[in-house]
Amino acid sequence: MPPDTIEPGIRTLAELPGPKGIPLLGNALQLDPVRIHLILEEWVRQYGPALTIRLGPKQVFVSSDMNLLQTVLHERPDRYRRFSPIESVLSEMGANGVFSSEGDAWLPQRKIIMHALGANHFRAFFPSMQAITQRLLEQWLRAARHGETVDMCRDLTRYTVDTTTTLAFGVDPNTLEQAGGAIQDHMAHIFPMILSRVNAPFPWWRYFKLPRDRQFDHALREVQHYASGLITRARQRRAEHPGEAPQNLLEAMLAAGEETGSPMADDVIFANTFTVLMAGEDTTAFSLAWAMYCLCRHPHVQERMHDAALQAFGDAPLCPTFEDVRKLDYFDGVAHEAMRLKPIVPLMFFEPVKDVVLGGVALPAGMPLFFVLRPSMEDAQRYGQPEAFLPERWAAGHQHVQPHDAHGFLQFGAGPRVCPGRHLASVEQRLVLSMLARHFTMEFAGDPDLIKEESAFTMRPSSMPVRLKLR
Repeated sequence: MPPDTIEPGIRTLAELPGPKGIPLLGNALQLDPVRIHLILEEWVRQYGPALTIRLGPKQVFVSSDMNLLQTVLHERPDRYRRFSPIESVLSEMGANGVFSSEGDAWLPQRKIIMHALGANHFRAFFPSMQAITQRLLEQWLRAARHGETVDMCRDLTRYTVDTTTTLAFGVDPNTLEQAGGAIQDHMAHIFPMILSRVNAPFPWWRYFKLPRDRQFDHALREVQHYASGLITRARQRRAEHPGEAPQNLLEAMLAAGEETGSPMADDVIFANTFTVLMAGEDTTAFSLAWAMYCLCRHPHVQERMHDAALQAFGDAPLCPTFEDVRKLDYFDGVAHEAMRLKPIVPLMFFEPVKDVVLGGVALPAGMPLFFVLRPSMEDAQRYGQPEAFLPERWAAGHQHVQPHDAHGFLQFGAGPRVCPGRHLASVEQRLVLSMLARHFTMEFAGDPDLIKEESAFTMRPSSMPVRLKLR
């Protein structure tokens, strides 16, 4: 947007504060990918809720104003889109699915994904979720009886892989009971590299391979091979049962092509298979891991959770029926409160598709927009006692903790592209946390100060070793 076309009172990026950079690279070398969210949060504290940085030749608008983020989310796709390097990087991987696709390619995929992951489908799937949760319970019972340290990041990622894969693809990989070599071990290498490449000032991997690029390529091949096997099995089942209603997300993608006579392309099917595997694993698993971090620091909340579990399903070892899931609102509040303090999505990246004015700042089309989410969730004007871990603030109709501004909580996004997996995440969190509280108390197995926040597209704990004690 040329300066002479900007209306009076509208600022340009040049008028915004921001950290000093170096010639050519700007602030790129200051943004350690593992700590990028912490660095941007510190700059927000230092320079205010609107600032600018530079990544190589690109100027970037950085904001912690959730009202502006709400605007961006609700004005997609007409005025804003995801940061275009996200689509570029995922396209290179063959993974440009519903999460990253834009324009005409997005809506048909979205309809299928939303239908398959809709809350109304979980009743039929609930027995499978129960069985996988029972498997996790038995593993934790063995660890508690033997006094073993539980690697929560490992167990929870494998739990969510098993749940997501069973629901979306009709195959239970049972990674929980595998000693090693599970598909999750390969997937763990992928998200960190996506973040690194999205924010890279120069696409080095297209010209030469570092050791971590070769490790990434190997992990990606393993995941592609695994996804291809899922697709092949789904096609075989569709051929053996023509006309039968789809049993899972993958079959729904295949059936959509059968009904219209325009089969979904193999690369689109793979991209969405990959997207669901990745999104269903990391986000829910690490949200649960951070919830356990908070619970270890607040044992009195564990006692309230135990009482809530007993009240909800008595002597049953797990939530007994799908209807009983609705009784577990307190556990949903625990998960939300943990995400408020330890956001699994600490950053969101967008760009305008046309020249816009956002928050009184003129932004040209294609300008990167980085939103920093945690400051608003720690703002006392939005959340009473913001430093405290208070799950009850999320109770329906609560009056205990005021103010409470739910518009400042955007962990699942908002607008037309709100997260399609949020209902699945809620059910998983309720099942795991209620099972945990029903049977165990929990404490750190080591120094909690050694547990660090790491950006890997999502925000994960560097480790989460705990000890479980039987009640």
